[in-house]
Amino acid sequence: MSPSTSNESRPGIDELGFASRAVHAGERGPRPDFTPTVTPIYPATAFFYDETETLDAVFGNERAGYVYSRYANPTTSALETAIASLEQTEDAVAFASGMGAVYAALLLDARAGDRIVAAPDVYGASYAIFAKLLPTLGIETVFADLLDLDALERTLQEARPSLVYVEAISNPLLRVADLPRVAALAHRYGARVAVDNTFATPWLVNPATFGVDSVVHSTTKYLGGHGDVTGGVIATSGERAAELREINKLIGSVAGPFESWLAMRGIKTLPLRMKQQSDNARQVAEGLAGDSRVSQVNYPGLRDLGGAEAMFKRPERGGMISFEIADAGRDDVFRFLEALRLVVPATTLGDVYSLVLYPAISSHRAVPEEERARIGISDGLVRLSVGIEDVEDIIADLDRGLAAAAGR
Repeated sequence: MSPSTSNESRPGIDELGFASRAVHAGERGPRPDFTPTVTPIYPATAFFYDETETLDAVFGNERAGYVYSRYANPTTSALETAIASLEQTEDAVAFASGMGAVYAALLLDARAGDRIVAAPDVYGASYAIFAKLLPTLGIETVFADLLDLDALERTLQEARPSLVYVEAISNPLLRVADLPRVAALAHRYGARVAVDNTFATPWLVNPATFGVDSVVHSTTKYLGGHGDVTGGVIATSGERAAELREINKLIGSVAGPFESWLAMRGIKTLPLRMKQQSDNARQVAEGLAGDSRVSQVNYPGLRDLGGAEAMFKRPERGGMISFEIADAGRDDVFRFLEALRLVVPATTLGDVYSLVLYPAISSHRAVPEEERARIGISDGLVRLSVGIEDVEDIIADLDRGLAAAAGR
């Protein structure tokens, strides 16, 4: 009899009634003496122990263990261990979505009466949290250009924030903050620093090595990488991770075990994907920069980063591009999107296939039109997540779209 079908640990089960056997037969078999090569998916809601004293100790955080999946789950813990290793932090905490992670990162370091200093050119949902949700909690956000370090220092002197929030590579304008200098300035004025590292990934940048306190990811994007999982994570110190787990127990934005397993599977190919996507993106960006139908190309590999390039671990600059279709309005961009045959017009990024998004109607729809214009998100701006396809096919498809936008 195989270990999976043995009932030795539950003697007498065959003597039970049909309904009882339907519920209990096959469950809670003998503990195995083997180790699977891949982390299993543990879908259990709850876990129990032979001795109630052990259960009590786990509930009281007196020993490691699992009691309830809203508190912790073995599959999710494995994902957290993997991400902490990649981001070179003591610990990490997984969440049900990237926005769950963003919100928890803000709750960790901001309370009623506090201020946050944030870059204005962040993901639209993050901007909406700063502009709409946090004020209802008594938290004020001051927006500042974090690339202008002199202006940032003046803002820090005046605002005295508890937290500075920035994206390593901004969404959707692909601006690159000098994280070591931003972190040093923030700490000088007593503020913590949270960095959204989704676009860069730990393959390119490890913000915690520069003193950043919280490193945030949407694991939906590059870490998962295949368009089949939604999740988020914060990599940080062990002490701060313990605080985050207490927050997550209450807000309930916990990562499910299946989603954690999918994200772990995706991480295994992250270096391969990021290398190919970065190489493809550089060629696409160079081609767009020489195209008269495109008035502006935003890609970190095309411009001087003013010293911020030193924080990159590799010469590559990632797989994200944004560009402005010359003299384009909403209808022109719609024609561009509808003419594409390879590049997928979908509201996400970081997948193996190339994806295009129109920020004005999707990722940054929640940002008022006048604010989008002030930030630099025009009605002709398109965001492109370059995939792992043959780069010639990507370029040909974009040419098809640009021709349609121009009315040809």
